[in-house]
Amino acid sequence: LPAGLSQWFPALEVLDVSGTGLTEMGAELLSLPCLHTLLAKNNRLGGPGSLPKGLGQAPLARSLRVLNLSGNRFADVPPMLLRLRGLRSLSLGGNRLHSIPPDIQELRSLEFLYLGGNFITAIPPELAKLPSLKYLVLCDNKIQSIPPQLAQLHSLRSLSLHNNLLTYLPREILNLVHLEELSLRGNPLVVRFVRDLTYNPPSLQELAGRTVKTRNVPYTPSDLPETLVRYLSLASNCPNPKCGGVYFDSCVRQIKFVDFCGKYRLPLMHYLCSPECSSPFSSASQSSTSQSESDSEDEASVAAHRMQKVLLG
Repeated sequence: LPAGLSQWFPALEVLDVSGTGLTEMGAELLSLPCLHTLLAKNNRLGGPGSLPKGLGQAPLARSLRVLNLSGNRFADVPPMLLRLRGLRSLSLGGNRLHSIPPDIQELRSLEFLYLGGNFITAIPPELAKLPSLKYLVLCDNKIQSIPPQLAQLHSLRSLSLHNNLLTYLPREILNLVHLEELSLRGNPLVVRFVRDLTYNPPSLQELAGRTVKTRNVPYTPSDLPETLVRYLSLASNCPNPKCGGVYFDSCVRQIKFVDFCGKYRLPLMHYLCSPECSSPFSSASQSSTSQSESDSEDEASVAAHRMQKVLLG
C-alpha cells in the first residue's frame, strides 16, 4: 500500500485493492480509523508479514466491518483476524485453508462467513457460538460430517455445503428454525444411501448408569463422586418410543431418510441405545421402528415450511 495513505485520505471508509498482485499490506493500513470495508481478493497474500503487525489492536480492529481476502494464499486463518471483533463479514474463499480455528467463536458480530474453495476437512463445534451468523458458506471443501452443535446457530438463514464429502446430516439440523436455503449437491449423501450400524458394547459404568436412570434410583451429589454425578447428567433418551431407555457413550448410529419439501429424502443421523431398537426381528422394535420413522417424517413435514430451498441438483 502507498505510504502516506492516511494523510491523503484520513476519512477513507472503503478500500478495494483486489487483483493488484499484492504480497503484503503495510502498516499504513493501521492508521485508517474510519475504514469499515477492506477488499483485497485475488492477490498473493498469505506469506509471513502479508498482514501488518498490530492489526488486532489498531483502531481498525474496531471500525472494520467487511473483510474480503478470498483468492489468496493463506494456509491458516491469521490469528490477528480473530481479534477484529467488529467484523460482520469475513471472506477467505479460494485460499489454502485446511482447518477452521476454534477461536473463530471470538468474532461474535459475524453475520457472513465465506470459506468455500479450500481444503477444510472438519467444522469445529465452536463455530456454533456465533450468535449473529446468518450466512455460512463451506462449499467446495473436504468436509465429511456436520457437528450437531451447528443446530445452535439460531440466526442461520443460508447454509452452503455443496461439493463436500458428506454422507449424512445430523437430525439436529431440523432445529435450524430460520434456515431458508440448504445447498447439498455434489455430496455422497445425494447420490447413494448410507447405513452405519456399528455398535460398541456398553462399559460396566454405562450399564450401571443406564440402570440408575431407567429405574429412577434416587441419589444426591453427596452420595457419589462429582465425576459420576456429571456423567449421569449426560444421559440421552433413546428415540425409540417403545424402549424408554437411555445411553451415554455407547449407541447405534443409524441413518433415517426423511422427506423435505415433499420432494427430497435427506439422510439424518439417528441414535439408538442398542441394536435391538433397530432390529427387524424384534416385534417391539418393529413397531417402534415404524413409529420412529413416522416421527422423523413428521418432524420433517413440520420443518418443511422453514426450508424454502433445498438445493440438491
